[in-house]
Amino acid sequence: MQADMNIFQVDFESISTLVVKQAIDNPVITTSQIKGDLQDIQARCGSVSLVIVDYVQLIEPMRRERGENRVQEIDSILKQLRAIALNHHRNFSEYGCRIIQLTVQEIAQLGFLGFPRRPDYLHASPVCANFSQAHTAKAGKGIETADASATAIAVAEAIRQLQPRVFTLENVPRYQNSQSFSIILSALEQEGYSVNYSVVNMADFGLPQARRRLVLVASRGFGVALPAYRKPIGWYDAIAHLIPMMTDSQLLPKQRQAVEQFLTANEPTPLLLERVGGRNGMKYKPGHLPCNTILRSHFTDHKGCNRSKFADIWLPDGTVKSLSIEGAAILQGFPGWYEFPNETATAGSIIGYSVPPSFAAQLFTHIQKQLSGGFL
Repeated sequence: MQADMNIFQVDFESISTLVVKQAIDNPVITTSQIKGDLQDIQARCGSVSLVIVDYVQLIEPMRRERGENRVQEIDSILKQLRAIALNHHRNFSEYGCRIIQLTVQEIAQLGFLGFPRRPDYLHASPVCANFSQAHTAKAGKGIETADASATAIAVAEAIRQLQPRVFTLENVPRYQNSQSFSIILSALEQEGYSVNYSVVNMADFGLPQARRRLVLVASRGFGVALPAYRKPIGWYDAIAHLIPMMTDSQLLPKQRQAVEQFLTANEPTPLLLERVGGRNGMKYKPGHLPCNTILRSHFTDHKGCNRSKFADIWLPDGTVKSLSIEGAAILQGFPGWYEFPNETATAGSIIGYSVPPSFAAQLFTHIQKQLSGGFL
């Protein structure tokens, strides 16, 4: 791991500035060591007003290439994390939002420095890759990793230290059977929160995608409920305005077979056909239905490289279009103004890993109204 840490001490009264720069180049440094370094600097220089740490966490890559060393792995991870953070910054900086490039574990070890106590709202979507259906279908069983457990412990610590009025969590359905989920539940119960959780289909909240997710809502002293259901939306109506501008494509043999099979028993209608996966047959959805769950793995191949195509749209007149990143983003509930990076893998990570923004907006707005109504 490589990192550059800049520590600024500003005396606004005398308009004097002291800048202390410390370079860290250590592949095994921890946040505890960083904290120790800060204490040493504080002892020498006085109080520290602001700390900016720019580094990548020591996480394992999604896949390891033959002959690739740890420096190359970290470099690859770092590039994608920075690309994602930079893209979020480009989209949200004008609204005053701050992107923190730290894991919740690292923030917990730093004592949640700079975070307000007793906030109205705290949300978490902890590490879930090993509990996802895509992973367990390949591996056969979800494995409780040390990273998942450490994340859950840090989330539990956030609940204890920050004491939010409302806490929500979103994750894959199988997360509810994990020890990680039990750790978070235990913290909520110990702190006196009323907890409700269930697996919901986000298509029931107006998302043009069938996406089953575990959603937990916890509050203390008053009741909080999920937003009301909305009428499901078909994928075609959601992105019909974008289809004419999408790139022309050609169906793969399995896709053609799926179309022919569909037409033997149904009237022609737009079909959204996946280009990857589908061991039990090619996956497709008619236009009046929400699309299948969008996964990050749809956007990259087994080596982690960009896929030039990840899904196709077949129209009754025989036209075939390649689903664009913009189209996939709308199916995931992103607003039209959100700008994505050009690299498919990075854009796909943002889309596939996200809590659908349209659902998040409904959830946050609904809870905000309940908070306001309950404390007028």
